Amino acid sequence: MLFRQLYDSESSTYTYLLADLELNEAILVDPVLEQVDRDLQLLKELGLSLRYCLETHIHADHITGTGKLRELTGCLGIVPANAHAECANRHIQDEEDLELGSIVVEAIATPGHTDSHMAYLVNGERVLTGDALFIRGCGRTDFQSGDAGTLYDSVTTRLFTLPNATLVYPAHDYRGHTVSTIGEEKSWNPRFVGRDRDNFIQFMNNLNLPDPKKMMEAVPANEQCGRNLATVE
Repeated sequence: MLFRQLYDSESSTYTYLLADLELNEAILVDPVLEQVDRDLQLLKELGLSLRYCLETHIHADHITGTGKLRELTGCLGIVPANAHAECANRHIQDEEDLELGSIVVEAIATPGHTDSHMAYLVNGERVLTGDALFIRGCGRTDFQSGDAGTLYDSVTTRLFTLPNATLVYPAHDYRGHTVSTIGEEKSWNPRFVGRDRDNFIQFMNNLNLPDPKKMMEAVPANEQCGRNLATVE
């Protein structure tokens, strides 16, 4: 399996490229509209065709590249079950597998940052945690039907129960970190270490963070798979 971590500096978003090198087919996880040309160029250079674009959730800080990539490549757009994106080709369910040759991606329901969020366990070795779990942090819970108690449950019962050696690849990082492990986050993540559920809820409900700059345009665009804005580029 080919695995690449790609970065968008404006939104601090990681996009992940997974590919089976016998099929020469690929999956992009959480593509960013402004990086579509970069992603297409990399696919071309590696001799890969794009089969799927897979979203961890409906993003509020950037517009997805799925709409434009679907238009240009014919790939299928996949979003979590219950996500408000009727335009998607498929809604993936909790514990459902997405297979591409030697690649098996297991969906793990991890709501809390939003009410329809998935993490993706890739070949049992690495987990793409979206905004549920960051490296030494976690996603916020104060909009898009977020709920701090639900996020605590998702992380502690669905992610922290994975093997300690499981590699953690988040959807964002704001401090230059690229990868962690479940064991590290269980030991050192300050959002969770030493906090019970009630303390976590109190902490998250008092963050008082500003709204993401692109939220007003990103959420409705992403509910249309990025299609409305992507097609005018």
